[in-house]
Amino acid sequence: MTRRDFLMLALGGGAAVAWPRAGSGQQPAPPVIGFLSGGLADLEAEVVRAFRQGLLETGYSEGHNVAIEFLWADGSNDRLPALAADLVRRQVSVIVALGSTPAALAAKAATATIPIVFQVGTDPLDAGLVASLARPGGNVTGVTNSNTELGPKRLALLRELMPTANVIALLVNPTSPLIAETAIRDLQSAAHTLGLQLAILHASNERDFDTVFASLAKLRASGLVIAPDAFFISRSEQLAALTLRHAMPAITQFRKFAVAGGLMTYGGVRTESAHLAGIYTGRILKGEKPADLPVQQISKVELIINLKTAKAIGLTLPPTLLHRADEVIE
Repeated sequence: MTRRDFLMLALGGGAAVAWPRAGSGQQPAPPVIGFLSGGLADLEAEVVRAFRQGLLETGYSEGHNVAIEFLWADGSNDRLPALAADLVRRQVSVIVALGSTPAALAAKAATATIPIVFQVGTDPLDAGLVASLARPGGNVTGVTNSNTELGPKRLALLRELMPTANVIALLVNPTSPLIAETAIRDLQSAAHTLGLQLAILHASNERDFDTVFASLAKLRASGLVIAPDAFFISRSEQLAALTLRHAMPAITQFRKFAVAGGLMTYGGVRTESAHLAGIYTGRILKGEKPADLPVQQISKVELIINLKTAKAIGLTLPPTLLHRADEVIE
């Protein structure tokens, strides 16, 4: 059985769905979407569901008139170029790079002809993904939630929580150099304005976490900002548990961290951007060109606070901060 004879990969790899052969009197095989993510399948169910909903609104239903092949890097950015090249070899109709700038960059490097729809947290212009937000040009377009640009605000939230703090640490992944460099640049400037010392820490695998938290103690850091990165998202539960164990007030961008026991999250709503990416993918399958589809920028941002964690690590949150929260976990 060839790829054109079947194929829908369920989320995380499951069973395939057979398609009728394209022949006399039968419909041709449906288009195949290549879904490339730097994250873990188990943690991205809501994002995938939102993407499918966007597709459905353009008339495409997985298993009926479109197939999706899911490839996951499981938080390892080094795997993304090979995964993107694999999708190009499979001659998918569209590549959707969701959840990480490295995934989008890997897809762009792999093909100049297959349409690409991205969902990223960085500025697509700074990343070199598009020539213009209004008219992207080439074969790439998508959605940004500007999560990287919100780093200074996360730092300010920690400062509001701890007005006497002197040192705040920033955790970055060196295998995502664009995200890391942007976060360091923006937060160093913000730290100077706030009268804080910013300590830069690095982690690209789980073995690095012990070193990171030992360094936090040596630096006498009062708080931790975790930069946007698919690896950190994929380890949300582990990072939340470590911050709780070490009584370290920490903030990152995605809700999963706060739900798992981290103190705070502040960032763009990824399900909204995934939904828009699904709509763009459907429009491209209908014949529109990425070059003519403006990059969309979502504006919805959520502040989520885990009040139970705050109490556990001995923090009293200002009422003004709690009142501004979109969600308080108790």
